[in-house]
Amino acid sequence: MAEYNLIVIGSGPAGRKAAISASKLEKSVAVIERTTSIGGICLHKGTIPSKTLREAASYLSGLQQREVYGSAYRVKDKVTIKDLMFRTQRVTETEVNVVRDQLIRNYVEIIDGTGTFVDPNTIEVRNENGSVRTLTADKFIIAVGTKPARPLDIEFDDRRVIDSDGLLCLDEIPRTMTFVGAGIVGTEYATIFRTLGVRVTLIDGRDRPLDFVDDEIEDALYYHMRDQGITLHFGESVSSVRLTDNDKVEIYTESGKRLYSDSLMFAAGRVGASGPLQLDKIGIEPDKRGRIKVDEHYRTQIEHIYAVGDIIGFPSLASTAMEQGRIAALHAFGHATTNRFSSLPFGVYTIPEIAMIGPSEEDLTKDSIPYQTGIARFRELSRAHISGGRTGMLKLLFNPRDLKLLAVHILGEHATELVHIGQAVIDHNGTVEYLRDAVFNYPTLAEAYKIAALNGLNKLEGLE
Repeated sequence: MAEYNLIVIGSGPAGRKAAISASKLEKSVAVIERTTSIGGICLHKGTIPSKTLREAASYLSGLQQREVYGSAYRVKDKVTIKDLMFRTQRVTETEVNVVRDQLIRNYVEIIDGTGTFVDPNTIEVRNENGSVRTLTADKFIIAVGTKPARPLDIEFDDRRVIDSDGLLCLDEIPRTMTFVGAGIVGTEYATIFRTLGVRVTLIDGRDRPLDFVDDEIEDALYYHMRDQGITLHFGESVSSVRLTDNDKVEIYTESGKRLYSDSLMFAAGRVGASGPLQLDKIGIEPDKRGRIKVDEHYRTQIEHIYAVGDIIGFPSLASTAMEQGRIAALHAFGHATTNRFSSLPFGVYTIPEIAMIGPSEEDLTKDSIPYQTGIARFRELSRAHISGGRTGMLKLLFNPRDLKLLAVHILGEHATELVHIGQAVIDHNGTVEYLRDAVFNYPTLAEAYKIAALNGLNKLEGLE
């Protein structure tokens, strides 16, 4: 007889939600995770540290108050890595305790170590002391997440040439930094370090690295980044990297450019952290980036083994990972599951933030779906003047025939919070008229919805 009903491998957002959901069904559940990594990559090296670093940088640099007190305003004249890490470490410690408490009070056993499959129902767990424990279960959920991809031809020294994990271990804030890869991670960190006064260069082989973002929002972000002094080299690829004798990094591009920087961070995507599991022993074959293929219920090729979170690829968001974990746990034990939401919100924590739900203008045009736009500029909002976050816009896309809200795209501070108003309207088949007629507190950023709704409806009536 199996020792557990369910073993979850990984305690990040997906694994934690899966374990707790199964426990609430009165199943015996264990989570395998290293003691130093409770909460997973999300908590220790990903979402939580990077977003905390963003908040610390934004506050200590005095960014939001410069509209009022001038461009020279600083909360602290010289921000150090110690200042940034103090807040990051405190938040991480608190979150670790929250995660541990959630698991314990839901009767989930936490097993310290790294898991390796022996057969489809058996796993060996080796802890840091070298001791090995063999466990069996009826069901397994793999939620091990990902790790930064490292180009094989680049020499990483974890001081001058680093990946996103190494960024959190810097001894000091460099004067100049180059980021290779302008996806979500690279763009977020580029804007964070520019806020701290670092001279930043961002390189990417694509002409439009954030191609999933609405073009107008993406263009507005790049305009803002350039205006803040970030050098963008898009359509450029790095051909080689060399460490110089004077402690610099020399970067050569395919087009022949030579750049120098104090530090170089590669944000060249992520790969699944499935290696230690030795999945080949049980007949599961990850793709070349270590990701696991699953069906609509998150089952792998083996019926009683599920996989959720970043290890299965897109969209690789903590929010979606939690829902995947819950659905997988319910399905594993015969409970009906439905996902009634047709679209999910995305957030990019650049400075300023980007958030979106629903298709872009480009998507709607490609699919021959008629639409109208309604736009509100943050500079029109009293709240933005008060808080100092004047950069940004909110764009609504709606059907001009029945006025149903189709999408919301936002650039600006608190965009990742504001998007949920649009999400609720879209999920309940609401119209842009609802947003026109709704009463929002004044002054708030949420007023942007009413302004954008009026702007869009005026366009239909030729009153713009």
